[in-house]
Amino acid sequence: MTQDNNAGDQPPPEPPKRGSMRFQDAENTRARQPSVAEQRARQQALAQEERDEELARQADAKAATRRKILIGSGVTVGLVGLVATFYTVAKPNNVTAVCTDSGGVVQNDDYCDDNYVTSHGGYHSGGFLFLPIGGGGYNSYRYNYGGSGTIGQRVSGGSYDPPSSRTNVNTKSGKSVQRGGFGISGKSGTTGGSGGSGKSGGS
Repeated sequence: MTQDNNAGDQPPPEPPKRGSMRFQDAENTRARQPSVAEQRARQQALAQEERDEELARQADAKAATRRKILIGSGVTVGLVGLVATFYTVAKPNNVTAVCTDSGGVVQNDDYCDDNYVTSHGGYHSGGFLFLPIGGGGYNSYRYNYGGSGTIGQRVSGGSYDPPSSRTNVNTKSGKSVQRGGFGISGKSGTTGGSGGSGKSGGS
């Protein structure tokens, strides 16, 4: 009995070629879904990034606040120094008082002296001294502090507000209107009665 053996008639199969490449079907291939661990790692990375951004914003805000505080402190110190300088300049230890009339014209120092005014029939009221004139009227006088000018001229500068009681106030003729450190004494000074500011045109 003969056996029909056709296997010997067929050539042997070719071995696979080395280095060959297989191509995926891009249209029908689905992307692999990330694993649970990968998803968790991605969420942690995003959360960490948000925390870092928040910390950076807080650091910037603190730095800006510090700058504002430093600038504000510098301005405050500058203003305090400026105000102190202003008071030092505006309120010196010695001030010259100039007697003026109601029109601001410089007059004789006697017209602002309480003793002189009362001895000539005048009186003082509200910081002004009043001397009688012919016809029954009165002329009013008061001190200007720190101003300048000669008799008959309009006073230049100064103020009608009396200086601090710590300030020495004298007239051009040398009369003491106010002695620094002691205020105004009703019986001291060379201007007589009230010394000047309280009752002789200084207030």
